[in-house]
Amino acid sequence: MSLYLVETVLSQTPIKNEALFKEKLEALERALAQKQTELVEAQVAKDWSRAFWIVESESRGPIEESFRSAGIPTTLIKQIRLVGQDLDAVKKQSRRVNYVVEWNLPENITMEQYLERKRQNSVHYAEVPEVTFARTYVCEDMTKCLCFYDAPDEEAVKRAREAVKAPVDAVTEIIGE
Repeated sequence: MSLYLVETVLSQTPIKNEALFKEKLEALERALAQKQTELVEAQVAKDWSRAFWIVESESRGPIEESFRSAGIPTTLIKQIRLVGQDLDAVKKQSRRVNYVVEWNLPENITMEQYLERKRQNSVHYAEVPEVTFARTYVCEDMTKCLCFYDAPDEEAVKRAREAVKAPVDAVTEIIGE
């Protein structure tokens, strides 16, 4: 099984509140289960503009079909790799997160180079103790990564990213647990 990142722009859908989201989420989980595919996590922007879904599947096809049948339009589906946490722990939602940082990776960086850079720089998270790094998903095509954090505010997230020498292309506050 592989992991996939699915992104949706909720501002283009009728999903505008928690009740509507839960309804769509239940429909999606039913559709995914019929395809032997599992939703690992769903993170929704606090302003209901976007959602980030992590799905475990044999291939992309069942994901596309499941989102379509649940009435959730997708803007991106990419195979990803989980970095920084065990998949079983993520499935149990053992760590609360409230910010997602997107970074569009520079051209020609390899996964090995990315992982080495992360290994070398991650020790600097200690310089910003109010921020907890949870996990990263890196697109296998090395175009972007999403990093999940628990932090008091966006500025703290940006300070943590500066400490580990990692750029920020976008920060999205998400609905906390």
